[in-house]
Amino acid sequence: MAHHDISTKNGVIRVTALTAHSFRVRLSRTGDFTEPALTRYCILKNDVSIDAAVRTEGGATIIDAGGATLCIDDRGISLSLNGRVRWECTSLWSGTDDGWGGQCTLTKDEKLYGMGDVTRERIQKRGFRTVMWVKNVASYVPIPFLMSTNGWAMLLNTTWKHYIDAGYKDNDALRFWGRRGELDIFLFAGVTLPELLDRYTFIAGRPKLLPLWAYGLTFVCNQQANAREMVDDCLNLRREGIPCDVIGLEPGWMSKYYDYSIDKDWHPERFAIPSWVRKQGDVSGGNDQTFMGAARRLGFKVSLWLCSDYDLSFEEERRAQGDIDTSRLEVKAEKRSEDDFEQDQNFGHGPTLMDKLTKPEIPWFEHLKKFVDDGASAFKLDGALQVNEHPDRKWGNGMDDEEMHNLYPAILNKQMHNGFVDHTKHRSMVYSSGGYTGIQQFSATWAGDTGGGPKPLISMINHGMSGHVNTSCDMDVFTPAGIHFGFLQPWSQVCSWAYWRHPWLLGDTLLPIFKFYASLRYRLIPYIYSMAHIAERTGMPILRGMPLAFPDDPAGDSLINQYLFGDAFLVAAFTDKMHLPEGQWMDLWTGVMHTGPKDIVCEVPKERGGPLFIRAGAIIPQYPLMDHVGQRSVETVTVDVYPSGESSFTMYEDDGISYQYRDGKISVTEMRCSMTESAITVTIEPRKGDYDGMPKARQYAVVMHIDERPRAVAVNGKETAADAYAYDETKGELVVVAPEDASRSTPLTVIALL
Repeated sequence: MAHHDISTKNGVIRVTALTAHSFRVRLSRTGDFTEPALTRYCILKNDVSIDAAVRTEGGATIIDAGGATLCIDDRGISLSLNGRVRWECTSLWSGTDDGWGGQCTLTKDEKLYGMGDVTRERIQKRGFRTVMWVKNVASYVPIPFLMSTNGWAMLLNTTWKHYIDAGYKDNDALRFWGRRGELDIFLFAGVTLPELLDRYTFIAGRPKLLPLWAYGLTFVCNQQANAREMVDDCLNLRREGIPCDVIGLEPGWMSKYYDYSIDKDWHPERFAIPSWVRKQGDVSGGNDQTFMGAARRLGFKVSLWLCSDYDLSFEEERRAQGDIDTSRLEVKAEKRSEDDFEQDQNFGHGPTLMDKLTKPEIPWFEHLKKFVDDGASAFKLDGALQVNEHPDRKWGNGMDDEEMHNLYPAILNKQMHNGFVDHTKHRSMVYSSGGYTGIQQFSATWAGDTGGGPKPLISMINHGMSGHVNTSCDMDVFTPAGIHFGFLQPWSQVCSWAYWRHPWLLGDTLLPIFKFYASLRYRLIPYIYSMAHIAERTGMPILRGMPLAFPDDPAGDSLINQYLFGDAFLVAAFTDKMHLPEGQWMDLWTGVMHTGPKDIVCEVPKERGGPLFIRAGAIIPQYPLMDHVGQRSVETVTVDVYPSGESSFTMYEDDGISYQYRDGKISVTEMRCSMTESAITVTIEPRKGDYDGMPKARQYAVVMHIDERPRAVAVNGKETAADAYAYDETKGELVVVAPEDASRSTPLTVIALL
């Protein structure tokens, strides 16, 4: 690791050039540097560096990484890109009685985004201040990351309780500080916000790619459900024709309600699994004779609710330095707060002290393997005691709670993810309400116990602006608007909890709306999954806030009720008003084309839940409607095309469960559309690559949305007979079905002559 130590009046500044556009900057009064938990526990990359050119000019040290430069002198630090200063820190301190911190200059028109889920009132963070501290509801997932329209991003490498003032006290100054720990900053330079997200997530961890089935629908049963009622829920979803992939159980599945221990087991009456049918060590999905087997045969994965107050730091230390002597660490009897959580009597959100649960020699995930062997495929992590402060607790790694509190949800999600992957060799589906820096690598999240309204939408936008992609909320199924929003998210779930949110109980008005949106989502699985692949490579979220998608639109910061869903869909939620950015946009409900930028009041049919527009030029792959992902091989893909100029789309497909795609076991299909005054040409390139279970042959149903019947249609250069294609004048749709080249060597071309 190439470090550069520079002595200044404030101490020793250690700079590491990580990439051509990113640096790590640390400050120590003594010149001794200890590794913070996020890098020590490999949540942030700690093994990346490049050789940078170093020179001195007029008393300043210049570190040139090739794409960006850092200048350090007694006045402070500045980060430059393309010859212009992007970030300038005028004051730094560390290791003093005041702890650590810094102050940066903000330019006049600079805007700031990020911070994770610390507010559900705003997207733009200039003029905002907060404490970076995991708190129930108020701050589920604080992430000390900010990116600027001035071309820089910053991540504070600390888990200590700390503070950020982004121009609140002084509009021209960004201030950050903590009372304990040392100054440690990751800096990134980039011209655009997507560039900054890409460079940030390269260090902080790329968003994980969920199993394909996780992008379908999750339905969580009533907390009092038993095995029979769970299977009945599965049957009712199938009988109603509602596609769904995951059936979830709340804490009632355990023999002891809210069991935090590693001794938990199935409830002996409600979820009985006789010992003679349990197959230990079998990670194929459990025994066919159990309720888990019944759900699996119906095409469902089973999710289990969990809570944890286990001391996870023992396992992190083992992995960081090998086995440690646990005899010196006392695990004292726990003392619980008597203050009840306002929504549930089983845990409080006051201080929680020592624990009597932890067995230092046993990793947390070890006791969950038997449930995976029984057939559990996913886990839901409640905030529970994670969000409580533990003021008198000395954790196994020697940390006080002020350092461990933010770290806890990060390592819980890490150990859940790694444990599942190590045990099964499959991708994990862990979804959590709490988190911290790096959460995107390990888990999906939902917006906690806050429902499915407008504020969770702001949370998801802020997550996307902080590098976290796989977000959701408890769908509000009792309003069309809640259903509309609930299905147009990175992943979708309905949580009955203590209620009766079962779709077949919604009545004659809401049930058809629910079915429509569920079907729409399942047809869009290849589109959503392709966006997830892009997110995993670049950090670009599936659900994109308007400032990220349209940075030049001055209205973006105020648009908290709308977002871009992938590249093509513009969604508004809980409003009939829509701001259309620059370009052409078609209202999917009315078929009317609009040209932005402009603000409109939308005509939303009563059987829909909100505005939905599609970008002109969009190419949308769709799968046939199925009861669940993978029900049958996808040998026909519909390609919905909205012609306008030149456009393209890349469809990614793989086995949906393993990590073989990282080793090249993936299929990539390039699709293009070109529109001129005389013709529309759709080109679908041969599938490149292979994966286990890939259809040997495929055909495409190309659907062109055009206003008039074409005068002729040609497939692969040959004009087709009039009865070889269909044109629906009512819908304005031309449909041409044609197979791919059997040898996968030449593209499929469909030309509509206008």
